[in-house]
Amino acid sequence: MTWTEALLSIAAGLIISVVTTPVGVSGAVFLLPVQLSVLAVPNPAVTPTNLLFNVVSGPGALLRYGRRGGLAGPLTRLLLVGTLPGVVVGAVVRVFVVPGPDVFRLIVSVLLLPLGVWLCLRPPVPQPRTPAMSRRGITALALGVGVVGGVYGIGGGSIIGPVLAGRGMPMAVVAPAALATTFVTSVAGAAAFAVLALTGRGDIAPDWGVGILCGAGGLVGGYLGARLQPRLPERALRLVLGGLAIALAVLYTGQAVLRSS
Repeated sequence: MTWTEALLSIAAGLIISVVTTPVGVSGAVFLLPVQLSVLAVPNPAVTPTNLLFNVVSGPGALLRYGRRGGLAGPLTRLLLVGTLPGVVVGAVVRVFVVPGPDVFRLIVSVLLLPLGVWLCLRPPVPQPRTPAMSRRGITALALGVGVVGGVYGIGGGSIIGPVLAGRGMPMAVVAPAALATTFVTSVAGAAAFAVLALTGRGDIAPDWGVGILCGAGGLVGGYLGARLQPRLPERALRLVLGGLAIALAVLYTGQAVLRSS
């Protein structure tokens, strides 16, 4: 790794985390194209590298949210019950079912496009004091999201956080729970990939340099993003995230189509 690549890794982790942390997203969602297009991390190593980024960067935001008392609620426990087993299943699927880069890009596009459109078009909703979903519904949703998160390398909480916020749960409750879930499931997912790397073929192990340097930037960016959350307009942040998700989905779809033609 050159000095330029090292600085780009740190800067990418920092900038992405500052923008995404206030809405409960780790930043790994948008780190993926930086890995593929700028830092040339091979497939499927991009997924465990994303998980490594979450592990290194997560404590920054969690430290800030913990000081505000946002990590002790029941929502965190419900999310962990579902996403922990799901992310391990997703890691196995990622290695043995969808290791090819073209298939992976299409899966990413299918995931990001509806999420981006939803974030942009979803109108503000009243935020009730009680959860808008049942406990079983939250856990079941977390299980499915955990599998997708294990395949994509985002830990799971980065998807379920915006979904719960859209159902009416306050962002101040959703964001810390989603990030805590992402951190814990990323540890489990990274460990699963480490075990699979011992027996599997190809680039299964994470790119340690990229993951740690991006995570170091994200450690600082996540703390800053969590600190800024009460001062930032939620609607504007959702529009930015939704626009980025749509743009990335269109880009990856175009790349996959061009490579197959």
